[in-house]
Amino acid sequence: MTEPLPQLLHLTEAPLWESARASGTYEMSTRGRTLHEEGFIHCSLPHQLSGVAETLYGEEDEGLVVLVIDPARLAVPVRYEAMAPGGEEFPHIYGPLPVEAVVAVLPWQRKDYELQ
Repeated sequence: MTEPLPQLLHLTEAPLWESARASGTYEMSTRGRTLHEEGFIHCSLPHQLSGVAETLYGEEDEGLVVLVIDPARLAVPVRYEAMAPGGEEFPHIYGPLPVEAVVAVLPWQRKDYELQ
C-alpha cells in the first residue's frame, strides 16, 4: 500500500488566483515571477509556509490565499529541490497548475502555519 502524497501549498495574491480560475490554469511561480520566467511553480509543505510568507511578503497578510494542491491531480512532475546544496528541499511543480488540482483555497492566516 502506497502512502498518499503530501498536499502541496502555494501562497499567492487572491486576484492572481481569481484570474487563474477564469483561465483554467495558474502560472505564477512566486511573487512577481511567472512559471515561464522560473521554469516551475514554487510550493511548500505546511511547516515551510510561514518562512516563505515572511521572505516574500514580510508582515503583509491582506489579500493573500493559500492554494492547497493535490499532487495526484497533476499531469506534470513535482520535484523536491534545495535552493543551495544541503539546504532544505521545497516542492516545485514543473508545469502549469490546473485549477482542478487545487482542492482548497484558504485565507492566509499566519498563526495557522507558525511552528509550535
